[in-house]
Amino acid sequence: MIRVHQLLRELIALPSVNPAFVPAGHPRAGEQRVAEFLASVAAQNGLDVELQPVLPGRSNLLARLSPVKARRRIVMAPHLDTVGGTDPQFKPVLRNGRIYGRGACDTKGSVAAMLAALIEVARSGRRPADTEVILAGVVDEENAQAGSRALAARGLKADLAIVGEPTRLKVVTAHKGNLWIRLETRGKAAHGSRPELGRNAVHLMARVVDAIETEYAAMLRSRRHPLLGCATASVGVIRGGTQPNIVPDHCVISIDRRTLPGETEAGVRRELARLLAKRRLQVTFDEEKAAPCPPMETDPARPEVRRFMSSVGQRRALGVNFFCDAAVLSEAGIPSVVFGPGDIAQAHTADEWISASSLERGWRMLVHYLRSLP
Repeated sequence: MIRVHQLLRELIALPSVNPAFVPAGHPRAGEQRVAEFLASVAAQNGLDVELQPVLPGRSNLLARLSPVKARRRIVMAPHLDTVGGTDPQFKPVLRNGRIYGRGACDTKGSVAAMLAALIEVARSGRRPADTEVILAGVVDEENAQAGSRALAARGLKADLAIVGEPTRLKVVTAHKGNLWIRLETRGKAAHGSRPELGRNAVHLMARVVDAIETEYAAMLRSRRHPLLGCATASVGVIRGGTQPNIVPDHCVISIDRRTLPGETEAGVRRELARLLAKRRLQVTFDEEKAAPCPPMETDPARPEVRRFMSSVGQRRALGVNFFCDAAVLSEAGIPSVVFGPGDIAQAHTADEWISASSLERGWRMLVHYLRSLP
């Protein structure tokens, strides 16, 4: 039996920081070393392995357990990349029943549990007879989801995708989308001693921020999704002016807008534009994210979703606020859910950790599910 705890510690010790978060050529950047390590482990344990190039020096890992004639396909899809960290965060530590290190819960814990479960089933005599199971370790989830988008673009089909994220071992059937919107205000520069000769773009933007954080936020709270609650808008960045003695002629903010199923990017911008126009606030709209990050909602009554939920002992569908690869695969026609050990509250933190018991329990739940497949 492959030891899931040891596998996770080895993964933490192999940095796979998304290159978007570190300088070019940084020694911790990229997922390739992790993908190659997992490919070696999978091949040594009898799985068919493929490294699928996505970006220069960055490949998805595909590890397959295939029957002679597959009638259905299940994909387990955790991501291999992490956010950045300091030297100590890449040295795994087991302390007081917790495994500490960058990626421990987001999502190398899911990677370890899913691969270890697939290997356990592959090496036993109780493998599925009619179902192909693929572990798809994807790159770039933390930035632009290039890995899952590559799977979708290359025509991957499946009856269910289980996307690995820290959900406290709960099956999640809905999550919010994420839209970044940039707003600009323009003013007129003047000497700081004669501000009346200028038009202050920062002051104008302050009124825009107030409208978003008060009236717009209240508007969003009036609409609720049964699993996801209300949509949200948060002004996370503001930049304006060059020095104190110049009236600023330019100001920019960036808004993080979490969307609900049924909302569209165009619709969000229209309602925000109407609100600001009502207050006679002149702004210019721009969208920061090149790739769409839509919300996701999968019908929990679908047969394969029901099978998985029943296998892990869950009756009620759940939702989460964060965006992940499940939406990308769902839009490509693959019914998708989110599941994995760990808690999103620990993700991206300075002392990221996962409980060893959660990791092992997740592994056992996945083994039980895979053995239940026909």
